[in-house]
This record gives sequence, C-alpha cells and structure tokens, in this order.
Amino acid sequence: MSERAAIRIRGLEVVLGGRVILEGVDLDVPEGSITALIGPNGAGKSTLLKAILGLVPYRGSIEMRGPREGRKPRLGYIPQALSIERENPIRMSDFLLLSSQRRPLWLGVGRARRRAVLEALERTGAHRLADHPIGKLSGGELQRVLLAKIVLERPDIVLMDEPASGIDIAGEAMFCGLVQELHDETGFTLVLVSHELSVVSHHATYVVCLNRRVKCSGAALETLTPENLRELYGPQVGLVRHQEEFKEGMHCSRL
Repeated sequence: MSERAAIRIRGLEVVLGGRVILEGVDLDVPEGSITALIGPNGAGKSTLLKAILGLVPYRGSIEMRGPREGRKPRLGYIPQALSIERENPIRMSDFLLLSSQRRPLWLGVGRARRRAVLEALERTGAHRLADHPIGKLSGGELQRVLLAKIVLERPDIVLMDEPASGIDIAGEAMFCGLVQELHDETGFTLVLVSHELSVVSHHATYVVCLNRRVKCSGAALETLTPENLRELYGPQVGLVRHQEEFKEGMHCSRL
C-alpha cells in the first residue's frame, strides 16, 4: 500500500439545517487502503462520504488524487440502499449498460460493451439476474449489481455506505469477501462506512474513529482497542477478543 494520500481533508465542516454535522475534520486516506469509518449513529459518517462526493455543501478542503498524475481520480459509490420503483421494468443488464455508457445512447451500444457488462455480472455472481427487472431485485441483489458497476467502471476510489446492510450473515460474508478480492486485484482505494466491527477488523487496513470530528485514526489493529472503542461508543460497547482468534483478527459485536 502506498504511503501517499488518495484523499486529503483539511478543516472540513458540514452544517445542515442549522445543525453542525461535522467540524474540524482533518484526515488523510492512504492510497490503496481499505479505510473504515466507524462511530455511533449520527456521527457524520455518511455525511462525510457525501461531502467527498460533492453531494452536500461544506467548508474546508477535500483533495483527491489517483494513480495518474494530473488527472482527476475516477470515483465509484455504493449507497446503503438504492431506491428503485418496484414496477420498474428495465432489465438489470440494460440498467448497467445505460448507467455506465460514456457515449451518446443514440449511437448505440457496442458488442464489446455488452460483453463487458456480462463479464462484470459474472465476476460478482449476479449473471443469473441479467434479464430480471431491476425493480424486482432484493436489497442484496441490488448491491451485487452496484458492485458489478464498480467492476465495469474500474474507479480509482470507491466509497461504500454500509453496503451489506440488510443482507443476512452468510450473504454479508460473501459480499465482503468479494469486495476484498476486487480490491486486491485492482488496488483501488476503498472508504467504507460500517457498524460491523467484525467486518472492519477482518478487512480494513486503516480505521477512522469519527464522532463529528476525527477522534483517532491509524492501522486497524492499533486503532481497534477497547480504550478507543469505549471513548467512541461509550461504556455500552461490547468487545469480545479471543486469544486464538486475535491472530486472524479481532472479533467484535455490532454497534
């Protein structure tokens, strides 16, 4: 993993509806890292992602850099939930084609692009859904579609807001394992919001403890300590550490 920052944030402040959501946020996200944002509800984690994406107004500075000097990095985003009308008849494969098409639609879609879509669906285990109406897909199936979009577009920086929310434990493990594989293959920088500390401890290389401002940050095993978690979440935090399991990663409860 590179030591340089893919995202550099200085003095970030977000005020929405007269309420301070984030203040004085200074943060460097290491290039090529899997960076997890953790913190209690209302800490501003999702708002931080939206600020990076330019979806909310903010004060301060956010600078991003990709592997190609002088060119803006490509961004990918998987929200916590994708709102789609249940009666939407568009096929899932067509949704991917339309959302990732870079040239005018009236010029048509080439065979190479269609093949790339099918390969992305195959890579994320969603190929059987190619002809399904997107409005009929479950939450977990939609997340796989969005992950296929990441495969298709090959962004430099990927932002995920609790992407496994609403997926059962087995499905969550498969999803997180697939994200890990894609990260290892392509080396994109991943910024992930998660309440699942077991997921964070197994997959994150860098952790940011956030509650309106950055409370602490650093390498995952050095940052996910009982002391830091109690300060972040309060005395109700439940942390289970097993001597043997610690060799593989720290196992923590959902918060």
